[in-house]
Amino acid sequence: QVQLVESGGGLVQPGGSLRLSCAASGTMFSIGVMGWYRQAPGEQRELVATITSGGTTHYADSVKGRFTISRDSAKNTEYLQMNSLKPEDTAVYYCKAEIRYSRFVTRDYWGQGTQVTVSS
Repeated sequence: QVQLVESGGGLVQPGGSLRLSCAASGTMFSIGVMGWYRQAPGEQRELVATITSGGTTHYADSVKGRFTISRDSAKNTEYLQMNSLKPEDTAVYYCKAEIRYSRFVTRDYWGQGTQVTVSS
């Protein structure tokens, strides 16, 4: 069984920065696409950013230029560096990983979520 464990959320003032981490553990062949999603109260979960195993990144328009997604394949860990945070970034942030058990067998896993609150 694979687990994704997130860390790094918290309370920050507008304009501040936070760095989220998500570490995958368990038996796996490799990890494909990794990503971050967020869900604000009363809203649907939305994509924030993704990164492929080759390092290709994709960002939601709302975070382009402010957030940076990265990964350390040796540690099975992904990161989300969040700068210039705004109150509208307040949400529970979830990591997601495409876990490969073999060349043809994959399964998506989600982290437990970490709260990010941007407020003065």
